[in-house]
Amino acid sequence: MIIGSHVNFTNEQLLGSAKQAISYGANAFMFYTGAPQNTIRKPLDENLKEQAFKYMHENNISMDNVICHAPYIINLANNTNEEKWQFSINFLKQELNRCKFLNIKYIVVHPGSAVGLEKEVALQNISNALNNIILEDSPMVLLETMAGKGSECGCSLEEIKTILDHVNSKNIGVCLDTCHLNDAGYDMHDFTTFLNQFDQIIGIDKIHCVHLNDSKNALAAHKDRHENLGLGTIGYNTLLNIANNEQLKNVPKILETPYVEKLYPPFKFEIDSLKKGVENPYLIQDIIEYYK
Repeated sequence: MIIGSHVNFTNEQLLGSAKQAISYGANAFMFYTGAPQNTIRKPLDENLKEQAFKYMHENNISMDNVICHAPYIINLANNTNEEKWQFSINFLKQELNRCKFLNIKYIVVHPGSAVGLEKEVALQNISNALNNIILEDSPMVLLETMAGKGSECGCSLEEIKTILDHVNSKNIGVCLDTCHLNDAGYDMHDFTTFLNQFDQIIGIDKIHCVHLNDSKNALAAHKDRHENLGLGTIGYNTLLNIANNEQLKNVPKILETPYVEKLYPPFKFEIDSLKKGVENPYLIQDIIEYYK
């Protein structure tokens, strides 16, 4: 199983991220190159990068299983304010350059929100922006499936396909998010049927990352509230089956489940549970006891 979680990008940069992933028992991880809510970015350090590569090699983490996530503030869908739209484009270009420096192959991007525009116009804006951003040697941009809250784009497979069909690059793919898919109305309990549907509409070869999250919400709630494994409406066994799906065995699965009591990362225990294939009924208690 290729399994990991969101990790921090601290003063040690990629090296610190890799160390945190190993402490969780992971062989994959996802990080932001800075805070996801802003554009403040520190210069990347060549020496720390080389140390990270050495550490990851020694601990059997392949660069194929390291994912970057673009900040939430990027909105490629709405160009009503040309200056803001160009800012999003330029900042994502910078993020791609930072990924390229770090030898990261994939960056996950939220497609954006229409915010008053017709969906068709917003989807075309996203494609136009990506055509301006993605170069032949760029890391691959993975469009994340969204829950459909507000005017989010990319909350259906058809919307994702519309964007992909108008991007003139091979460096484009998809990141599935199980919580978002549930909240958008796709039943994760019948994941085989969903994958068949995805394959017919988009093509399963476009999937390069899975965000493995439970959901606090009912099917088709359009709310986007992540839950710890086994404590939501999707359930542990369904998520375990997705993690072990044979068609996606080479695709990294990344946990974005919430911190317990907003303080304690759950990932070490959730990863251990998935590896063992047995739900931990004392998950929350074990996490609190371990960190206290």
